Amino acid sequence: MAEKLVGVKRQTALKELHGWVEVLERDAIRKTFHFPDFPAAWGFMSQVALLAGKMDHHPEWFNDVGRVEVILYTRSVDGVTAKDVEFAHRLDQMAPPHDR
Repeated sequence: MAEKLVGVKRQTALKELHGWVEVLERDAIRKTFHFPDFPAAWGFMSQVALLAGKMDHHPEWFNDVGRVEVILYTRSVDGVTAKDVEFAHRLDQMAPPHDR
């Protein structure tokens, strides 16, 4: 079972991420990615969907024209785990340069 990141472990992990912030209402992290248009945003979402299947991790996300907001947390522990941080790193690698 995954271990929920708390305290120093959590703060250290979050400092390694660019542009990811904690969600105030719950134990999760969030980032908004920006694209020039809807097809580019949809392409990113398609890549993320394939990665999610491979990693058995399922983000919450919202799409509006050229914007994709992603929220990550691990349901089994109702919080942020190392798996979420790894997934966030992988999304950043796939993101446009201005969102890395």
